[in-house]
Amino acid sequence: MKKIYANAAEALDGVLSDGMLIAAGGFGLCGIPELLLEAIKDSGAQDLTFASNNAGVDDFGIGILLQTKQVKKMISSYVGENAEFMRQYLAGELELEFNPQGTLAERMRAGGAGIPGFYTKTGVGTVIAEGKEHKDFNGETYIMEEGIFADLAIVKAWKADDTGNLIFRKTARNFNVPAATCGKVCIAEVEEIVPRGSLDPDAIHLPGIYVHRIIQGDHEKRIEQRTTRKKEDA
Repeated sequence: MKKIYANAAEALDGVLSDGMLIAAGGFGLCGIPELLLEAIKDSGAQDLTFASNNAGVDDFGIGILLQTKQVKKMISSYVGENAEFMRQYLAGELELEFNPQGTLAERMRAGGAGIPGFYTKTGVGTVIAEGKEHKDFNGETYIMEEGIFADLAIVKAWKADDTGNLIFRKTARNFNVPAATCGKVCIAEVEEIVPRGSLDPDAIHLPGIYVHRIIQGDHEKRIEQRTTRKKEDA
């Protein structure tokens, strides 16, 4: 089975369509599948729903799709530094389903494991719990959250082999792994594709069984908030 594709547009061909639910990896500006997001923008796909921790910033990450009004709904934990995200939400132009970060990660993981729902204490007594089933266990109240079963998952990894085994680097591992598992189709963009057998099996974060297509490309290393000290204080 061919898994390596020449570029993001080719990897999305025959997979992307209007109205999809897409699980996107990344945490802040780290580990964002930027090449695939750019290709989705160029495709003109509309009415998309994204499950992602955040939407990047105005001109990077999912933010570029907010600018072109291709996103109908965000399932997110954090509005972050994205002014357009905030503006569209407050103006009623964008649907937003807020999730605590741990709940969002677990909803993705649950979907990847075939689990349709689970109970959690997180959000009980807040607006997060409104309209959700409540159940008591051992005298404590929990709310039910549904697993996320995405039409497509897009993730960004550090290394891959040609079978799709992936290694993520540091913070990029946070949401990329659960996002990858919950998609019916998973496309990974990576910094480097290495020969089969060269990855230490104990170092692999995501087995290739979850990954259907791979692209390699150059990536921008952005810092969302740069905080430094004056040289004389260092």
